Amino acid sequence: MIKKTLLSTFFVAFVAFMSFGQEATEGPVTDEELTQYATVEVMTSQYVEQKTEELRNMILNNEVIDGGARYNEIKAAWGDEAKMAEANVTDEEKAAYQAILDFQSGLQQSVVDYKTNLITDSDVISVSVYNKVLGAIKEDPAVKEKLDTMIEEMKAAAAPAEDGEAAEDGK
Repeated sequence: MIKKTLLSTFFVAFVAFMSFGQEATEGPVTDEELTQYATVEVMTSQYVEQKTEELRNMILNNEVIDGGARYNEIKAAWGDEAKMAEANVTDEEKAAYQAILDFQSGLQQSVVDYKTNLITDSDVISVSVYNKVLGAIKEDPAVKEKLDTMIEEMKAAAAPAEDGEAAEDGK
């Protein structure tokens, strides 16, 4: 739920931002350009997963709130002083919950900043190529389908590497 909300809000904000970018080059989209675009999408997706996991850990491993059940109880009472009193929410729990909310509210901007940096300040893709591919996937369903396949293949290729790292970390 958090991930879907972040991604959809991020996408709308990002498309609005990128519409002011450089003019895309002419001609059909090349496989290299699609690969660059797919790389940005996969890297952004991995970043979102990492931040979502950080948020999950903040909730589940919070010493003050003491896990997900208490977090949900505070969340249900949040903003209603009578319910907060009934749930015996302490000042310490309020502060811990607020810290989680602050982190959560900053996630969206963090993702926007991350992806913007990939496009504007990295060697992954240029703004013009990003806009060219973005325009092509909006205009041509075949290009969108090819891109989606590339993204899935890249994610699948990255998954075994991540699993291997996790196994090594567990040793």
